[in-house]
Amino acid sequence: MGIPAVRSGRPSLDGRPDTPLLVDRFGRVARDLRVSITEKCSLRCTYCMPEEGLPPIPKDELLTVDEIVRLVVLAVEQLGVREVRFTGGEPLMRRDLEQIIGGCHERLPGIPLAMTTNGVGLEHRARGLAAAGLGRVNVSLDTVDRNGFAKLTRRDRLDSVLAGIRAARAAGLAPLKVNAVLMRETLSGAADLLEWCLAEECELRFIEEMPLDADHEWARANMVTAAELLDVLGARFTLTEAGRSDPSAPAEKWLVDGGPATVGIIATVTRKFCDTCDRTRLTADGMLRSCLFSDQEFDLRQAIRSGADDAELATIWRGAMWNKWAGHGIDAEDFVPPERTMGAIGG
Repeated sequence: MGIPAVRSGRPSLDGRPDTPLLVDRFGRVARDLRVSITEKCSLRCTYCMPEEGLPPIPKDELLTVDEIVRLVVLAVEQLGVREVRFTGGEPLMRRDLEQIIGGCHERLPGIPLAMTTNGVGLEHRARGLAAAGLGRVNVSLDTVDRNGFAKLTRRDRLDSVLAGIRAARAAGLAPLKVNAVLMRETLSGAADLLEWCLAEECELRFIEEMPLDADHEWARANMVTAAELLDVLGARFTLTEAGRSDPSAPAEKWLVDGGPATVGIIATVTRKFCDTCDRTRLTADGMLRSCLFSDQEFDLRQAIRSGADDAELATIWRGAMWNKWAGHGIDAEDFVPPERTMGAIGG
């Protein structure tokens, strides 16, 4: 998992305007909160986790249900957050997930609550999660080829994922989105995945692979770009560029065969969108991160357990986001990937 630069206490607020919102020095405002609730996962995707899984976080270092709810409510009521997404690892690995969702929904009934999941086991919990207040899910699925899925995830669980997607749709968790990381070994099946998603009424979004893999094998020269994907999909479908519906949304959309169905591409590397980023992140062990690629973290868990009131927590959060950097810098010659991998940060 690495050892990021964890900071306790207050980050610098020098020059920050007097506003309750999570503004940074570049004029961006964070309104989208990503909350990782566990480092555990039921799969071992090569671009995310090592084969043996991530080092376990001791139970007493994980944020509790009450601590998660407190921080989410604080973010919404005092910091201007308007969307909340729960991630992992794999959030379904927490048995108290329904309590986390329910606690947040009870306190914040008007705030959209979403979850990113790999879908394994979702078929058994989709209705309960919807009843607790979950509004929608994004399911990670890179291929519908069973052998390819098993090789990429190191687990033969494709049937469970597909059943989970269908259960989520039946439970009313919509719009249902499927996220697929662009990989060289699955590129030839990209059109098959899109065809499956169209038939299942899912919105598919492809994501350029980022240097967040645990094995540190990512290389810019080997990654599949958005342009390559469009060529592959264009051999079977007619794609018409539709742009972004929201300037802060990461996905550029294309109409498929004239629409209304669309396919999205999140070109995190070749068409970066750092200048419109509106996200703020909490890790499962209570660290606040202003950027997916920044190793600077602020320890909210320690602050909470040391007796900090909400005003103090809000000050730390505002300062952390005020010091957010301009962008991930993947194209820079001196770029260094973050110490934490994707699975340890949360998607």
